Amino acid sequence: MDWRKLIYSWKYPGILLFGIGISNIGSWVYFIALNLIVFNMTGSPLAVAALYIIRPFAALCINLWSGSLIDRLNKKFVMIFLDVLHGILIVCLAVFSGSLWIIYVLVFVISMASSVYGPTSDSYITRLIPAEERQRFNSLRSLIDSGAFIIGPAITGVLFIIGSPIYAIYINALAYFFSAIVTMLMPNLEKNLLNNTTAGQKVSMKVFKEDWIVVLNFSRKFFYVMTIYFLFSVFIVMQTAVDSLEVAFSKEVISLTDSEYGFLVSIAGAGILTGALINVIFTKKLTVSMLIGAGAVVVSTGYLIFAFSSSFMVAAAGVFLLAFANAFANTGFYTFYQNNIPVEVMGRIGSLYGFAEAFLIIITTTGFAIGAQVLSIQLMVISGAVLMLLLTATLFCLAVHPSKNTFYKTVPGDIKTG
Repeated sequence: MDWRKLIYSWKYPGILLFGIGISNIGSWVYFIALNLIVFNMTGSPLAVAALYIIRPFAALCINLWSGSLIDRLNKKFVMIFLDVLHGILIVCLAVFSGSLWIIYVLVFVISMASSVYGPTSDSYITRLIPAEERQRFNSLRSLIDSGAFIIGPAITGVLFIIGSPIYAIYINALAYFFSAIVTMLMPNLEKNLLNNTTAGQKVSMKVFKEDWIVVLNFSRKFFYVMTIYFLFSVFIVMQTAVDSLEVAFSKEVISLTDSEYGFLVSIAGAGILTGALINVIFTKKLTVSMLIGAGAVVVSTGYLIFAFSSSFMVAAAGVFLLAFANAFANTGFYTFYQNNIPVEVMGRIGSLYGFAEAFLIIITTTGFAIGAQVLSIQLMVISGAVLMLLLTATLFCLAVHPSKNTFYKTVPGDIKTG
């Protein structure tokens, strides 16, 4: 093996993974600190819950049209701009942390920027990483995400000891500025690719409508690809809805103490890290179809165990299992997405389907919250877990069907937008 060639080929992916890791750690610091700031200011769980609604609502406001811009702009420069914007807005958040409504407005704008950044970075990563290396890259990305899940809260705890939540917010701003610097080191992959007719179009309502038609036609032409995409998105929606009741379920149904719940969260972190490590080690032996299908089914099984648990040990087993399997499911989905969605329309497809996902998150999470109040928390968690299992069983059957093997090849066939 030529190690110098291997190291050189992973130079830019390595830099990108490093930037993703720093950004993810910063995001966890921001997430925990912001929740604490709002709770300390208001003393209201509802005020904190509002933070969870803002993100999907922001996606609803921007995703219908942002994809048209993403596919027509240079992804590297858009990512740099959004990182800098994130950093500036988060500094403003720390400065104006005394006003709840200013916090909500800034979180809304930050969430809009994040909704644009996701499809932009997905498109850039797809161009950067060769098809045969995407599964390994995504497994390493899952490992970094799991590491951030553990390291981020730990850093936040230290910052709370030596300072205040405001310091943690400033640290997150620095993480975004650092991410912008890292992105500057990355190659300009579209230097000679954005001089075509599509890129030169002036964005207008007519263009937006034409782009929505492009996404609709692509979805019809590649119905199987978009069915897998949509089912996995609904799977994420169901996870979000059930997770929104996790604390209440743990405290009121299983009767866990605060320390036991904290330990349960630590077990979830251990599960994510263990799954991600195994995923990295055996990534070449695992097929994308099994990663998506079996991974999602095992995640649902973990939720089902948690939903029917009546003791800490059973709940811990379910949480560990669902966290463990998530690394495999996410790696499979990201690889499938990158291999089957053309980069030329990835921004538009990711944004429009992201709009649908955000809408479903708001409706489903609200429905589960109302159901928990009117019926019972346990009934809603069990119902969510059962529905999730049925959904992922369907996803598994579609993913592993022999006639669909061509969609899961390491080097996919050439898919055109039509």
